[in-house]
Amino acid sequence: MSARVEHLVTSGTFSLDGQTFDVDNNVWIVGDDEQVVVLDAPHDVEAIATAIGDRRLLAVVCTHAHDDHVRQAPALAQRFSGAGHEVPVLLHPADRPVWELTHPQVATTDLAHGQVVTVAGTDLHVLHTPGHTPGAVSLYAPDLATVFTGDTLFAGGPGATGRSFSDFGTIVASIRTVLLELPAETRVHTGHGDDTTIGDEAPHLQEWIDRGH
Repeated sequence: MSARVEHLVTSGTFSLDGQTFDVDNNVWIVGDDEQVVVLDAPHDVEAIATAIGDRRLLAVVCTHAHDDHVRQAPALAQRFSGAGHEVPVLLHPADRPVWELTHPQVATTDLAHGQVVTVAGTDLHVLHTPGHTPGAVSLYAPDLATVFTGDTLFAGGPGATGRSFSDFGTIVASIRTVLLELPAETRVHTGHGDDTTIGDEAPHLQEWIDRGH
């Protein structure tokens, strides 16, 4: 039996470059009745812990280190650690400078492009997709025909690149050379907002480039 995907939305703020915004974040829980991984732990540790219940949390995987995606990651990992089981917080090392804006003295475990995170018999393949941040990653689950893109790709275009640590050309390259190489039917679970598919987004790449988000 393969893993299933559960969806939770939490609300809070995103702060960077001296500005703060209200945001709603998608939290994705992948697993079965016994074990799960959590993709991003933003604002409400109680809500996420309730959704996990008494299942074993294997890891908190950060798609990137903006505060609205990682604020509760250390607390969630600590809450489900114990009795010889340490829950790692997984983050691409290129995002360590962004992480330290929120958690300056908290350790993380490195994620690498090509690494596989396995939960409930289902493999999540780590894809380094920088641009929104230097260490942004997506998680591709072939068995689920799903990719979790964080803030790299949304329904309607790439994630924002107008702030520190971001670059428009880099995010477009990540989408073109990594994400759009996935099968067209692959469902895209994003960091904010609605789902889309690779096939729905692929035809609009040149439009995004011309707009220069």
